[in-house]
Amino acid sequence: MSEWIQSPTTVIVVGALVVALIGLVVALALRNRRNTFATPLEKATFATLHTVALAAPALREGLSQTSAAFALPYLRQLLDTCALTMTDNKGNPLAWDGESDRHQPDVRTLAETVISTGRQQVLSHTAIDCERPDCVVRGIVAVPLETDGNIVGTLAALTTSTAGPVLLRATAEVARYVSSQLELAELDESRARLNRAEVRALRAQISPHFVYNALTTIASFIRTDPVRARELLIEFADFTRYSFRSAGEYTTLQDELANIERYIRLEKARFGNRLNIKLQIAPEVLSVVLPFLALQPLVENAVRHGLASKPNGGTITISAENAGAECVVIVEDDGIGMDPARLTEDLDDAHLSGAHVGLGNVDDRMRSTFGDDFGLVVDTAVGAGMKITLRVPKFRAGIRA
Repeated sequence: MSEWIQSPTTVIVVGALVVALIGLVVALALRNRRNTFATPLEKATFATLHTVALAAPALREGLSQTSAAFALPYLRQLLDTCALTMTDNKGNPLAWDGESDRHQPDVRTLAETVISTGRQQVLSHTAIDCERPDCVVRGIVAVPLETDGNIVGTLAALTTSTAGPVLLRATAEVARYVSSQLELAELDESRARLNRAEVRALRAQISPHFVYNALTTIASFIRTDPVRARELLIEFADFTRYSFRSAGEYTTLQDELANIERYIRLEKARFGNRLNIKLQIAPEVLSVVLPFLALQPLVENAVRHGLASKPNGGTITISAENAGAECVVIVEDDGIGMDPARLTEDLDDAHLSGAHVGLGNVDDRMRSTFGDDFGLVVDTAVGAGMKITLRVPKFRAGIRA
């Protein structure tokens, strides 16, 4: 019987909408019409969306001096103003694009008012204090940048004409776009923090009983077989060093398998011939990248819940095979198995009971990293062992060890 492990709804990436719109505009502009060119409206739409797309990567890094300096030239093209600037949530300028930067004090005053009131502010040419007779600035518009209902900064446009309704609306729309990208940046950071927290949870979840039993087993060999005791102690040190490493959220299948072999050698020293391991690994998938500590909890689950309670022990089989654009990893044991309904209940209460918490954690991280189609698939039944299937995309942008 198969059970898909469920997880919370993943975040919808709004940026995909921009990509889809660009694709639509390209399709319209290049549609097959004999002796007919794109209309001026189509050209303008494509140019606008292309400019927006160029500004997006920097904004997705969050609001900073660097991201503002990179994005402002593209945003100023959209508004066609003589200058454009962004400030932080205290009114301090982050970057400035264009001329007339001598009006920074005016912008700061407007930005502070926007931050305190939460409303768009306009400064007309009659209120602009400029000593230079050749000054071309005739109006300044400042609007808030918001994420999750909080003002994180402002966007200010300086224009050579009167700050009329068209500029006010256009500046507000650009600010809304910038805010949406900043919200996506916060979501990305939140997801990264969640992934780091889940890895820390897995590290904390490494069974104290395993640590105690491993050290006890090593101690038992000190007099009878000191050479083996030394080897096991080195294995234990390497296992803990890898499990508690601070580098990166991802690792390679090869490194993950090497750590699993250390874990198995330590457990075999305790269980003896009751624990057997089979590895069937295709060499071409060893470089596949997957979330850190994605496999060790699955193997530990097989030992603790599948074989430890079986009088004669059993065998754990780990296979990894090439499947086109994916790598398929299977962790299977011939242990006692369990009722699928009971497994689902245990996973729902894992945060309270600690039962199978590793499975739920790995499932959540796989879905968060690769999407809901890449959650764990568990096949189990009472007396029939357990089979856990993990599908990993071979290539995914932004994911590397």
